[in-house]
This record gives sequence, structure tokens and C-alpha cells, in this order.
Amino acid sequence: MVLCVLKGGYKFCCDLVEHIKAIGRSANNVVLFWVKVSGCFRSAVVVEPSGQGGAAGRSEETRGAIVDTGKTIKAVLKHVETFQPKMVKVAALLVKRVPNIAENLPDYVGFEIPDRFVVGYALDYNEYFRDLNHICVISEVGKLKYKI
Repeated sequence: MVLCVLKGGYKFCCDLVEHIKAIGRSANNVVLFWVKVSGCFRSAVVVEPSGQGGAAGRSEETRGAIVDTGKTIKAVLKHVETFQPKMVKVAALLVKRVPNIAENLPDYVGFEIPDRFVVGYALDYNEYFRDLNHICVISEVGKLKYKI
């Protein structure tokens, strides 16, 4: 079972599941669930599941695109634990170099990056740049231009 954190994790998750299927691991057993997390930049994080029924007793892998403060992944893991899975593993495409990241480190990490705001490959800035096929740092000028 795979749980993808929307919206920023969808491209990474889909590409990773396709790769797992291509190398023949769990090719017919991949069950994909989605979860939307809101309030990442406020004091509370709300997890909005999309039909996680049937997760009890299964092995679960949670996939998100980026880990920085670890607040979102902690909220998602707390939600996942309510289903009492046998095992939970976390994969992230990007992990930012920030203080205290060691306590929030995913089980699988694609790349470690500087503590800069990145966009592209489903990561956005105010819903812009999500469609880029690459990941890049958004400049201060870009942030001002696309500010809401």
C-alpha cells in the first residue's frame, strides 16, 4: 500500500510506483491512496484522507516530495498509525538541510538540498510552477511576482 501526500508529492509518488512496477517488486499488489494535508504553514496540520479503509494490518509506505520541518510528515504518520499498519516507511524525494532534521528523517531520501524554497515537479509557489518537469529555486523576485 502506498499513501501519497498531495499535492506536491503526486509526481514523485507516481514515478516511484511506476519504477517499482517496472522492476517487478509488488507489481500487482500496489494499492495507492492519497491524502491531502492543509495548514502546513500554520500551527495545526489537518490530514484529509481519501478513503483509507482497509489499511489495517497492511504494510504502508508514505511518500511525499519534500521534508523540511517534519511537521507535515509527523501529522501524516499520526493519521496512518490509527489504521494499525504492520509497518510504515517514509520516502521523500527531497530533504532540506535544516536544524533538527535528524529526528524527522525519512527512511528513503532521494536528494538533500539547501534550505531554499524550491518549485517544480508538482511543488508549487501559490499554485504556480507545479507543472514544471524540473525542480528549481524560486528567487525573491519570483516570490514577489507570484505573491497572493
